[in-house]
Amino acid sequence: MSGSTPAASAPTTTQSSRWWALVVLALTQLVVVLDGTIVNIALPQAQEQLGLTDGQRQWVVTAYALAFGALLLLGGRIADYWGRKRSYLVGMLGFGAASAFGGLAQSGVELIIARGLQGAFAALLAPAALALLTVTFPSGRERNTAFAVFGTVAGAGAAVGLVLGGVLTEFADWRWCLLVNLFFVAIGIVGGLILVAESKADGRNRYDLVGAVTVTLGLGSLVYGFSLAEGGWARLDTIGFLALGVALLVVFVLVERRVAQPLLPLRIVTNRVRAGAFLVQAVIGSVMIGAMLYLSFHLQIVLGLDPLPAGLASLPMTVVIMIVAPIATKLLPRVGPRPFMIVGPLIAAAGLVYLSRITADGEYVVQVLPALIVLGVGLAFVFVPLQNLALTGVAPHDAGAASATANSAMQIGGSIGLSVFTAIYAAAVSGQTSSGAGQLESFTAGYSAAFLAAAIGLVVASIISAVLIRGKASDLLPQGDTPAVVHA
Repeated sequence: MSGSTPAASAPTTTQSSRWWALVVLALTQLVVVLDGTIVNIALPQAQEQLGLTDGQRQWVVTAYALAFGALLLLGGRIADYWGRKRSYLVGMLGFGAASAFGGLAQSGVELIIARGLQGAFAALLAPAALALLTVTFPSGRERNTAFAVFGTVAGAGAAVGLVLGGVLTEFADWRWCLLVNLFFVAIGIVGGLILVAESKADGRNRYDLVGAVTVTLGLGSLVYGFSLAEGGWARLDTIGFLALGVALLVVFVLVERRVAQPLLPLRIVTNRVRAGAFLVQAVIGSVMIGAMLYLSFHLQIVLGLDPLPAGLASLPMTVVIMIVAPIATKLLPRVGPRPFMIVGPLIAAAGLVYLSRITADGEYVVQVLPALIVLGVGLAFVFVPLQNLALTGVAPHDAGAASATANSAMQIGGSIGLSVFTAIYAAAVSGQTSSGAGQLESFTAGYSAAFLAAAIGLVVASIISAVLIRGKASDLLPQGDTPAVVHA
């Protein structure tokens, strides 16, 4: 069945300003993604200065991803209805203010609150940026190029965050991992005012408040339930929050089927190709947010690297992504996205399996570097087509909601992945400790278990792609002059 929606007002831009707008929007995506990992390298120093518990340490990462993912759908609809440029600018200002608050935090609670506020404003900023990109490059080869650039920047952002976090922690202070955002925010606001044209959905639009409440509480309860699993999957509070999260999400789906203007039009997620892309995006989020956190711990705690060397140690993955992505972009129109989406996760999984063989007395060059190179190749193949697939065939009216769903999948996947990996890590460490292993050996066993779990997730992502992402390359990557119609 075809979903028909009113056309959105499209921005009017010159050819050159469109590409400069892409630079600004890609920079925005870089900031949003790197802030998910930039504090990873700084966490050991921040934990010592602020007296964070291990649980609070995890929530410095989880608070950002959870608030981001849970509020993205609402943020997407606000962008559609209120105006994408306006939402972008307000999101930028709020993100900058929250970053300043976090950089000046004097306690673990303040830092966690600041990270949650960052995530909330990022939930307004990110879908507005991606929706602006969608309506600025509505179709054709230029759209594929724009999305390839945008996806590559997003993919490299997590690793860039690790490197930048290492530089700032080593030569300045961990607080600059948050304060540095003020420079990006200034560039984004000036560039947005000058280069980005306003666009929004036409017609009379009403917010789906019941849907917003049920999906936000449902996702929050689900992620919190997974975070409690570290203390045991059979605990009553773990089961209770997981069950409550599932129930609220079921209610959300029922609400969306009945309201006239849903927060998430179900036609966006019932399309088979887009559903597959969203699921893969969730798995990729778990790897980029969850697995990379444990890599930074291994580099600093077990291998004993200082913050800057630890950040630089993750750079090979970024370099490989930047090298492989242009090659993949050229091949994409010829072979189509499906082979990339099947093979890419398998290559990345092989890298993580290799990484899971780390030992406490191993060397970086032998045990970590080869894994990062292979991981970078696999992720590059996924990043290039992923954003485009997630938004293929979406009508301009739904651009914000679809963009929000794509981002939400990655952030919620990262939140759940981090919680699951933490539970697996804790169980492995406990088992090693009870058997008499040393502290570093126990930590290494925990990291290894987390990497192996992430590899299994990527294999599942490859299977999902093989089953759901089907069709001709011309259908999955439309080359015409007008956007494809939504098919549900």
